[in-house]
Amino acid sequence: MKLTAAFAGVLALAATAAFADMPDLSGREVTVVTENAYPPLQFLDSAGAAVGWEYDAMAEIAKRLNMTVKYENSSWDAMIPAVSEGQFDIGMTGITIRDDRKEKVDFSDAYMRSEMVMLVRGDEERFADGPSFAANADLLMAAQPGTTPFYVGVYEVLDGDEANPRIKLFETFGAGVEALKAGDVDLVLTDGTSGNGYVAASDGGLKIVGTPLGAEDFGFIFPKGSDLVAPVNAAIAELKADGTFDALNKKWFLDYKMGE
Repeated sequence: MKLTAAFAGVLALAATAAFADMPDLSGREVTVVTENAYPPLQFLDSAGAAVGWEYDAMAEIAKRLNMTVKYENSSWDAMIPAVSEGQFDIGMTGITIRDDRKEKVDFSDAYMRSEMVMLVRGDEERFADGPSFAANADLLMAAQPGTTPFYVGVYEVLDGDEANPRIKLFETFGAGVEALKAGDVDLVLTDGTSGNGYVAASDGGLKIVGTPLGAEDFGFIFPKGSDLVAPVNAAIAELKADGTFDALNKKWFLDYKMGE
């Protein structure tokens, strides 16, 4: 018992020391905008509560930086312009770090790397990869305009025509998945983290086919020149190093069943 208590004390001191090395924002209120439409990163659960990997990660970041988080909601297409204009301090919704977006907003360091995968219905047998999907003109793809899955679908799966009628546009990612389940479209491209979460929760109703179409890194976004970038990066580095992100990956991508 004494050894256990002593060990616990060592852990507490280590945690205190680690927190002491973090920038202290003195309780500063920070407004974080999200979409709540990209499970398991952020979404509304069956009770209507906003939950997900990113919420848990942001809570840890806030705790370590001594900042207070206030959440707001926005559609995907309005989010980057709104953060760029300074309406919000941070944006989070599985945003791929891209050079064209860096012209409008600053990014944190990557907090997650994921590969693009092909999400289909569980009984799909008409195609098994990108080329076989593209070869069948009757097959349709769901996508949100302006997102990485949209551009990968246009330029890596189909013919490079952004107005291709085989791409059916939806306001949210979740709406595209519902269209897939209903048979209105035949393919949704998504990062592997979200895709695996949907498959795990589908009881065989969904599956992933083909090989990954490329990797993408996710980061939080900030208005250009934000003084929050460096503190958040320091917290991200610590959360990676101490295993917190690994624990969140297990919780949200292996253990959690969406919809329960």
